[in-house]
Amino acid sequence: MGKDAGKLYLVATPIGNLEDITLRAVRVLRSVGLIAAEDTRRTAKLLARYKIRKPMVSYHDFNKQRVAPGLLKKIAAGEDLALVSDAGSPGISDPGFHLVNLAIADGIQVVPIPGPSSVVCALQVSGLPTDCFTFEGFLPRKKGKRGARIRALAQEPCTMVFFESPNRLAATVSELLDGFGDRRVAVCRELTKVYEEVTRTRLSDAAKELAGGTVRGEVVLVVEGKRKRKRVGGEATAAQEGTVEE
Repeated sequence: MGKDAGKLYLVATPIGNLEDITLRAVRVLRSVGLIAAEDTRRTAKLLARYKIRKPMVSYHDFNKQRVAPGLLKKIAAGEDLALVSDAGSPGISDPGFHLVNLAIADGIQVVPIPGPSSVVCALQVSGLPTDCFTFEGFLPRKKGKRGARIRALAQEPCTMVFFESPNRLAATVSELLDGFGDRRVAVCRELTKVYEEVTRTRLSDAAKELAGGTVRGEVVLVVEGKRKRKRVGGEATAAQEGTVEE
């Protein structure tokens, strides 16, 4: 890529509270020639809050194949582009991954502008081990693939973080209980927003609480990993506090 080419900025935006944006993110959004947004209506509210007036283009899962080439051409011609997702860091469980890989293949400089992350926020408040964790994003929707993934994760020793939609939350918790056994879980809802709620419990209790009902808002599940078994005085015990996993 020529020295006069622009850059692709991956700008993290608030996951709820509009005050959770960095000074650098605001500066970059003000300086670029174009902003590619997963939801332009949502991004427009953020831009208005900080009096930023920049042209936007819609870039999401349903149009990424068609829109991405045009965005890369603009960058190649010297225009800086900021990519933002609905919330949080672009490229994490969203169409940003597609654009980033195309940009790298074209020799375009990709610059991360760090900021809010619902994954990190949920881990911080979960009360579960954070020295080792795995981010799983959304589980597959198809029942067969979903069940296979849960079975594969049953032996995962690290804390696991999942995204889930409100209407599938109850079913997911029930399936995790069946596949993992009764482990500790933190159900984090509407993080950083007015109705923020973190429920620290066990999968069995969460399944009972959610059965037959629905919740509102965005949800992050943080689930305890498989506890190691060790022998103490001839008896098997769990390496972490709680009951022994069989």
